[in-house]
Amino acid sequence: MKTQVAIIGAGPSGLLLGQLLSRQGIDNVILERKSGEYVLSRIRAGVLEQGMVDLLREAGVDRRMDEEGEVHDGVELALDNRRVRVDLAGLTGGKTVMVYGQTEVTRDLMEAREAAGGTTLYEADNVQPHDLETDHPYVTFEKDGETHRLECDYVAGCDGFHGVSRQSIPEGRIKEFEKVYPFGWLGLLADTPPVAEELIYARHERGFALCSMRSSTRSRYYLQVGLDEKVEDWSDERFWEELKRRIPDEVAETLVTGPSIEKSIAPLRSFVVEPMQYGRLFLVGDAAHIVPPTGAKGLNLAASDVNTLYRLMVKVYQEGRTDLIPSYSATCLKRIWKAERFSWWMTSMLHKFSEEEDFATRMQQAELDYVTSSEAGLTTIAENYVGLPYESLE
Repeated sequence: MKTQVAIIGAGPSGLLLGQLLSRQGIDNVILERKSGEYVLSRIRAGVLEQGMVDLLREAGVDRRMDEEGEVHDGVELALDNRRVRVDLAGLTGGKTVMVYGQTEVTRDLMEAREAAGGTTLYEADNVQPHDLETDHPYVTFEKDGETHRLECDYVAGCDGFHGVSRQSIPEGRIKEFEKVYPFGWLGLLADTPPVAEELIYARHERGFALCSMRSSTRSRYYLQVGLDEKVEDWSDERFWEELKRRIPDEVAETLVTGPSIEKSIAPLRSFVVEPMQYGRLFLVGDAAHIVPPTGAKGLNLAASDVNTLYRLMVKVYQEGRTDLIPSYSATCLKRIWKAERFSWWMTSMLHKFSEEEDFATRMQQAELDYVTSSEAGLTTIAENYVGLPYESLE
C-alpha cells in the first residue's frame, strides 16, 4: 500500500485532516485501532471556537452543524450567588462559539469521508511507524490476522495521549512539560433541557461546577471531585443534589433533572511535548498536548494543529515548499502555550484547592473580583474563549 500522508487515529482530528487533504487532492489513509462504533461512542467536548467552525466549513462538513448547532455569543460566571455574563460577541468584535457535540463532528466527518471514497482502516492492530528520519517512512499494522505495510511521505500522529505516535519518538528527542491537578471532573450527560441558554462556570466553596449542553434537549454537567472519588459512589440523585448546592439558587430552582445517559470522572492535567515533530512524523492534538477542560480548548487546540499541518502539506505538495516542514512544531506551540495558559488560569481561578481560607484562596477571590469588574478583564476571558487567531506558517 502507498499513500502520501499516513494518518494514525480516526478521531475528529485525524478525520478532519484527512477530509481537508482529500479536498486538495492529497492522498491519505487513516489507520484506527478501534472500531468506528467505538470512536463514535466517546463522550467528549461540545464547544467549538470560531476558528474550528470555519475550518469545518472549509472541509465541507458544515451542513448539519449549521442546522443543529447552537451559536453562543456569551458565557456566564457564577460566583456563589453572584452572576456575571461575559459578552463574547460584544467584547471580541462579533466572534462567537458553536455548541455542537464532538460525537456529531466525528459522525459528520466519517460520513463525508465515506461519501468521498476515502480509505479508513478500522481495527488496525499493532500500528507502528518506521524510518521516520528518512525520506521513505512507512507504517506497519495488522488487519484480519495479516501484517500490512503502508508506504508514505509523511505520518500524522492523531492517536491521542496514549497512542503509539509519541511513543515512537526516541527518548531524549522530545521534552515533556506537565502539571497534574489535585482533583477531577465528574461529568453527567442527560436528556434534559439545559438549565440556561448559555454555559455557566460556577465557583463555590464546595467546589467548581459547570452547566453545559450538547443541544436544546441534551445537557452536560460537571462537578469538581477528589481524585479518590469513584463513579459508582455517585448516584444520579446525589449528583443532582450536589449540583444544586453549587450553582446560584435561582438557577437551581429551574434545573430539570433526569436519569443519566453517561457518568465518568476525568482527572485534570496540563501536558505539552516539545518539539511536536520527529523527522517526517507530526504529532497532532492530544498526542502532543492536554489541557484542563475548564477553558474548552482540547478539541479546538487539536483543530488548530490540523489547520497548521493541512496548510503545510498543501504548501509541500502544491508549491514544493519542503523548507517549511521544520516550522510545524514552533508554529503550533505558539498557540498551544497560550491556550495552556488560559486553561491553567481558568482552572486556578475557579476551583477549590484548599479546605481552609488561606492566602491562595484570598488571591483567587481578588482575581475574580478584578476580572469580573473590569472590561479589560472580561475581554481577556472573551478573546481567549472564542479562540485566538491561528498562527501562520510564514
